[in-house]
Amino acid sequence: MAFAQLTYRESLRDIEVCLRSMRSKLYHIGIRGNIARSTLANANENRDWRIFAGHAQVLINIARKLYRNEDFGVELKETVYALDSTTIDLCLSLFPWARFRKHKGAVKMHTLLDLRGSIPSMIWITDGKVHDVNILDELIPEPGSFYIMDRAYIDFFRLYSLHQCSAFFVTTAKSNFQFKRIYSHKVDKSTGLRCDQTIRLTGSKSSQYYPEKLRRISYVDKETLNRYVFLTNNFVLSALVIATLYKCRWQIELFFKWIKQHLRIKKFYGNSSNAVKTQIWIAISTYVMVAILKKQLKSELSLYTILQILSVNLFRKDPLSQVLTDSGYISESSDSDNQLILPLL
Repeated sequence: MAFAQLTYRESLRDIEVCLRSMRSKLYHIGIRGNIARSTLANANENRDWRIFAGHAQVLINIARKLYRNEDFGVELKETVYALDSTTIDLCLSLFPWARFRKHKGAVKMHTLLDLRGSIPSMIWITDGKVHDVNILDELIPEPGSFYIMDRAYIDFFRLYSLHQCSAFFVTTAKSNFQFKRIYSHKVDKSTGLRCDQTIRLTGSKSSQYYPEKLRRISYVDKETLNRYVFLTNNFVLSALVIATLYKCRWQIELFFKWIKQHLRIKKFYGNSSNAVKTQIWIAISTYVMVAILKKQLKSELSLYTILQILSVNLFRKDPLSQVLTDSGYISESSDSDNQLILPLL
């Protein structure tokens, strides 16, 4: 199944035909038995997806250690996470267990992304009806860490739980939330900042759910002229750093885009819940393996380039370092990287 992800196979039959055509070389990529479509189908249905989730978690722990000193645009010693979800559409007639709307099926992949290296720290796969904010109940906060979220995760009772665990959050405020300004700090408006306030919630329920003070920061993006209002429980970092931290949340959107474009998680090899979760976890394992390979070999190539090179060289007997070097590909300069000019969201 990892072979299918690396080479973007279309179906179980496709996997079977391709591997059988290379029967004499299967041993060198770790396959020691005959390949049969029925065997793969049975494994998809009956082999518990938690096996692959556990394997992915082992790889994630390895990758996070390799990338722990990676720069992500903000000079912070603390761990910074982005929390978000992506919806994977499914055909309701083929996946009746994944009912999302009346005529639509879907599953959600909720992801906690370590911004150092864009490595997923935790992943929860649920049906499409599960609201994003419910994942905060599954989160085990790390004291001192930052959690960057959009407004879909605003639930002051749950955010207060993060605060009580000595974790920091940065999110955008909803337009109708009620508050009272306690103090206003000076800001340099030439940077795009408009205000930096200490506030207290005044809503009948929100004030009970979050009885402590909050920090409200207003920022106007110079390029788009859009205005954003951030809420955070951190009073130490500068207001501009808080705004930059939220901008870094875009990395999780790029992560979702990357795995949907370059791995096989939009078309599935089985129709059961177990098959879908198995395939998603194997895709995550493949992504993390490529990230580990890039770091261990100290390669300057992008993850996409490494994936493409591997896809046509899986049956070579040469060391991976030689395979990547022999490609002769030179990474383009990062001066034109679109990620550097993305607006705040």
